[in-house]
Amino acid sequence: MTAIAFKVRGLDCAEEVAILRRAVGPIVGGEDRLVFDILAGRMTVPPGTRREAVVAAVAATGMRAEPWAPEADGGSDRFGRNVATIFAAILAVTGFVQHSMLAGGFARALTAGEGAAVPMLSKVLYLGAIVAGAWYVAPKAWASAKAFRPDMNLLMTLAVAGAVGIGEWLEAATVAFLFALSLALEAWSVGRARRAVEQLLALAPPTARVVQSDGGEREVPVAEVTVGTRFRIRPGERIALDGRVVAGRSDIDQSPITGESMPVERGPSEEVFAGTINGRGALEVESTRPPGDTTLARILRRVEDARSRRAPSERWVERFARVYTPLVFGGAIVVLLALPLGFGVAWKDAVYRALALLVIACPCALVVATPVAVVAALAAAARHGVLLKGGEAVEIPARLKTVALDKTGTLTHGRPRVVEVVPLAEHDERELLERVLALEASSEHPIARAIRACAAERGVSAAAAESFEILPGRGAQGRIGGRLFWLGSHRLLEERGQETPADHERIEAMSAAGATIVAVGNDDHLCGLLAVADEMRPESAAALRALHAAGIGRVVMLTGDHAPTAARVARDAGIDEVRSELLPEDKVAAIEELVARDGPHGGVAMVGDGVNDAPALARATLGVAMGAGADAAIETADVALMSEDLGKLAWLIGHSRRTLSVIRANVAFALAVKALFLILALAGVTSLWLAIAADTGATLLVVANALRLLRG
Repeated sequence: MTAIAFKVRGLDCAEEVAILRRAVGPIVGGEDRLVFDILAGRMTVPPGTRREAVVAAVAATGMRAEPWAPEADGGSDRFGRNVATIFAAILAVTGFVQHSMLAGGFARALTAGEGAAVPMLSKVLYLGAIVAGAWYVAPKAWASAKAFRPDMNLLMTLAVAGAVGIGEWLEAATVAFLFALSLALEAWSVGRARRAVEQLLALAPPTARVVQSDGGEREVPVAEVTVGTRFRIRPGERIALDGRVVAGRSDIDQSPITGESMPVERGPSEEVFAGTINGRGALEVESTRPPGDTTLARILRRVEDARSRRAPSERWVERFARVYTPLVFGGAIVVLLALPLGFGVAWKDAVYRALALLVIACPCALVVATPVAVVAALAAAARHGVLLKGGEAVEIPARLKTVALDKTGTLTHGRPRVVEVVPLAEHDERELLERVLALEASSEHPIARAIRACAAERGVSAAAAESFEILPGRGAQGRIGGRLFWLGSHRLLEERGQETPADHERIEAMSAAGATIVAVGNDDHLCGLLAVADEMRPESAAALRALHAAGIGRVVMLTGDHAPTAARVARDAGIDEVRSELLPEDKVAAIEELVARDGPHGGVAMVGDGVNDAPALARATLGVAMGAGADAAIETADVALMSEDLGKLAWLIGHSRRTLSVIRANVAFALAVKALFLILALAGVTSLWLAIAADTGATLLVVANALRLLRG
């Protein structure tokens, strides 16, 4: 059974999430069983939940739930809210102008407080502004009042009703309009972050140019293209599906997927991703993944899932708002009673100050401070080729102290390459490669593929050896030009008794550097040696220097490879600590030791790409998978680096710290504004409209500050 999703009309911020958790939580067996995506306005409940009960519970909050449909974006709700806000503004301004003309000037209209001093036409206009401003607020306020759970909607409604009750019609209309404006700004901020994420959806074209059996082309919807189908991409077009190039060569702009700044060249047998942009060459590509499982589709699923996972700071703000709002509500009641009874303040003045306190209690700026920043950070990271599994993954990198890395496929390319060719016995390099190539012509061993790639790079070709024979565990032999040649390991050379002391010393030195040695010879002599190694990625050393510069105290390599190879890579990359010849369970134990060493205030990131890395990724404080690695590693990890560029990890640490700085600044600013106007309200030197204007301004500022993160 699968979870059930609902589109919730009116779900725009964390305040509504808290309301829905309290209302729907008992139906599903606990608030933690609900999952929310504010950007999409979506609520997900566990499988087996009665849909009718959920719809009724949501309706009781003043919101509306309906079965989820991907195309349901809530655009009509936002349009209606904006129209109501505009009407509230027009009616309030018109009422004030008309009031000023009849009262004898702006000053008289601003200071009019008694009901009789406000002309009837102005009252009607002000009332229209109040109705328009409260149109989307009043149902939620009524639901809050019935449940005895004060929220910001109830606070604003009471403040507006109280202002009308004491004859402050202009104040009431202004507060209603400004609160509606605040909610519209909040919805706009969510929409702005939503659009940043939805830009990913437009990356892949809707159709592919499929190659027909007669060589012609036909436009086919991407959803109908099956794995193994060939399709063509013209210069400048976006690639529709993940695939393998079968013909042509071109530069591909992969920045939409991997965040790489420069195009990469792709030719036959090399992979391309859906959503990337073809350069100046035409390509024919064979689809390797179904449309719903392309790299781009998986990115979208990861981003969508991440939006539903709350960051620690979001949870803190939600808990704070739950206590803060009822506390200030109670404080307003105390002020209303204490000022007249204890200090002789006039009842009307006491009511006004209590209403101002209710307005100040509105937590708009506070509750919007964190989620918009987190979503903006997620969207910016996705555009940089860094996929984060949730809000928590946004915050954890900021406190990392140690980074542990796998070697193969992480620090290195993960595939062997010929790094040295040593001809002996008066052979030259070309002759040596021709003999090796002839013996390895049909082998699919990774070393054989590396040798064939080396020969191709150097323009060397050769016919396959005759009478080819495998020597199990040692190598192979065959006849080239009628003469027997052999190829194998150091062990085979020793068994044949053809090794000289100089050869032995040379082989030991090459092995100590972390290379696998391939010896080639005939019955008379050793023809030469090839050193094959998994080369380090060229960016690895710079990426590790960037990690140290970002404040990472220790970089540790955890690998199952042999100690000499591990030591060579560690030396070249600038690793602080090496642990080699580890089994998967040994890596987990090493991560547990590092986590314990750093203590509760630190954090350990594990970076890997293989299935054997998945347990260690799960145990680390932050699991980071290289994007083209095994699916098990990517699904287990909290972060995926789509470009396989370790330098993105240092960028992520900086991005995380920037995000936390924005969140802290937003929360501190919102609380400071509240504290200032709390003092002013108690002193009786502020007004309702000024308090709500300050809250609206604070909301706008924290939203603008949070959206800066979209620039990454």
